[in-house]
Amino acid sequence: MRRFFPAAALLLAACAATPNKPVGPARPEGRPELGDLIGLDANELVARLGQPRIQVREGDGTKLQFAGGSCVLDAYLYPAARGSGVPRVTHVDARARDGRNVDQQGCIAAIGAR
Repeated sequence: MRRFFPAAALLLAACAATPNKPVGPARPEGRPELGDLIGLDANELVARLGQPRIQVREGDGTKLQFAGGSCVLDAYLYPAARGSGVPRVTHVDARARDGRNVDQQGCIAAIGAR
């Protein structure tokens, strides 16, 4: 019976309620991405692509959305894993205006050329 008690206590502790965290896109760390936008801060991104069409705060991150003639690009910026410092691009999504996936490099080039 003594061996059962510590295991039961651990199981109960695992079921304890945890505080709700803001819901937003996952923070992919160290995941390779296409394009050369990963690691840029907001100022560098704006210098490269122009003013964003939309800027949205999501939890501790920011989404900047850029649009070209035929595509939309979302760039997600987050502070370093330790939660401080200048937010930098950690993930980029590119899609056609109708929602289909498009070549990320081509979309970056189209937006940067406008």
